[in-house]
Amino acid sequence: MSVVARTQDRMSHDVFLPSETVELRTRARASVAKHLAPVAREIGSREESRDSFPWTAFRGLAADGLFAVPFGGAFGPGLEYPMLATCTVAEEIAYESSSMAGVYDGQCILVPATLAHAAEPLRDALIPALVSGEQAFAFATTEPETSSDLTAARLTTYAEETADGFVVNGRKRWITNSVVAGWVSMLVRAGHDGTRAHMLLIDLSSPGVRIGTPDLKMGHRGQITADIVLDDVHVPRENLLGDFGRGMAVALSALVRGRIGIGAAGVGVAQAALDLAVHRLQHREVFGRPLGAMQHWQFQMAQRATEIECARSLYQKAATLLDRGDATAEPEAAMAKAYGTRLANDVVREAIQIHGALGFARQVGETGESVRLEEMYRDAKILEIFEGANELQQWIIARRLIGRDITG
Repeated sequence: MSVVARTQDRMSHDVFLPSETVELRTRARASVAKHLAPVAREIGSREESRDSFPWTAFRGLAADGLFAVPFGGAFGPGLEYPMLATCTVAEEIAYESSSMAGVYDGQCILVPATLAHAAEPLRDALIPALVSGEQAFAFATTEPETSSDLTAARLTTYAEETADGFVVNGRKRWITNSVVAGWVSMLVRAGHDGTRAHMLLIDLSSPGVRIGTPDLKMGHRGQITADIVLDDVHVPRENLLGDFGRGMAVALSALVRGRIGIGAAGVGVAQAALDLAVHRLQHREVFGRPLGAMQHWQFQMAQRATEIECARSLYQKAATLLDRGDATAEPEAAMAKAYGTRLANDVVREAIQIHGALGFARQVGETGESVRLEEMYRDAKILEIFEGANELQQWIIARRLIGRDITG
């Protein structure tokens, strides 16, 4: 198949972006082309297993400095707008692989947001391994019976205080990177019957930790998830992230950042689908003329290009708010997540329609042709679900718009 041109390069202009972000996007795109693009289709199609984690691409991106982007000081470049930069990298990764963008979200957005609350010796010991890609890290809030409805009262995983730390029991579910991670930032109830929560950094090689069998999912097969089961696991007191009993604030702060990152990933997926659709409209002939001569598709793609520009601006604005010190970035963070991820699904679906049977096929048996839209369609759906389902994001927006006294 011919090389597909990036319509973004002629349709989107960096009017307000800092020069550091523009420069980083160029470097990230080159790194993704080198380390991820050659193996992205394999990552997207192989079944999840303990051995299928995409270490080569993971460590290749890290070697090019992309895992250092969120950090300053001794660990990273110390960018003025680190959240904006990290989300820009997430968009570039998602253009080639949505599931690898999910891995990056955990490693470089969620976990760093919790490590910001760690004691300095712990940060000094662990962040170099995160930045280099030597170790994968995980973030765990979700349980079998709680996800978007995250409160201390809903948590069943709990930590009992001891003289020198905590003993943790329970189960976490859908935990990205858990099958290969060395450490996990985990939200637990403070005591079996407590009303508050702790965020703890747990060594996954500790006695009593068991990692479940990898989940077999419809899509995002490079983002390998599994249960983490804890049976009387000892956690030292110095592994408490944030203040005692204030773990929910740490978790929610991280999740706000993660939602913006997933909104950026949605933009990357939508952009890739649009580029494939435009290429098909330019080169596929029907009734003696290019498919793109049909006004229906002209208008539809013009609308989608406009929406992608809006979605990109939303995540950039939300990320910039965080970089400027707005701890919540509401309502922009919720808008960026809900709008960007829904758009990804819409544009991929229309790109399949434009490609017809070729878009529906994993591969044409006789010729080996594939346009990866089948993979993208499987991948896109989860973007609307994780990091806070889109319905939750709409509720967050409505509370700000109409008032919490009315919406609840």
